[in-house]
Amino acid sequence: MVLALLSVPMASANVPPLPAAITVDSPDLRLLGEGRMRWFGLHLYDAALWVSGTDWQWDRPFVLDLRYARDFAGRRIADTSADEMKRMGLVDAGRIEGWRTEMLRVFPHVRSGDRLSGVFRPGVGAEFFHLGRSTGVIRDPEFARVFFSIWLDPRTREPKLRAALLGRQ
Repeated sequence: MVLALLSVPMASANVPPLPAAITVDSPDLRLLGEGRMRWFGLHLYDAALWVSGTDWQWDRPFVLDLRYARDFAGRRIADTSADEMKRMGLVDAGRIEGWRTEMLRVFPHVRSGDRLSGVFRPGVGAEFFHLGRSTGVIRDPEFARVFFSIWLDPRTREPKLRAALLGRQ
């Protein structure tokens, strides 16, 4: 256990290190970038992108770590995620509706100060962690890619946040 804690990567002054449960399979993760999500001026969450290697790539594991500034129901997180997937038009709406059911299973209610982290596992899917504990896995590589595209695809609704996460700001 002590060894696992020592292997947790360091973060910037604004970003706490990832919990050991997340880094156990990818101890080489490092912080690439961070940014703040606002909606009509309201602070919703702070986001950080942790990558394996020197930059972000779809063929390597990464973690999108969100630290919430407000309370949100898990259903709202799942619904908003599904709506963004539809808006981006990367897959048909029927497929997204099936994923909504899976997201309802893995997304908990979050309170201000809570952390919700998504781990992208190439060729496998995504695992989600709430406060450092796994809430579930969605074993669908297509889901994982479309879900994380909400933040990382050039068609994102928040290009400034994307740039900050990718360390380009």
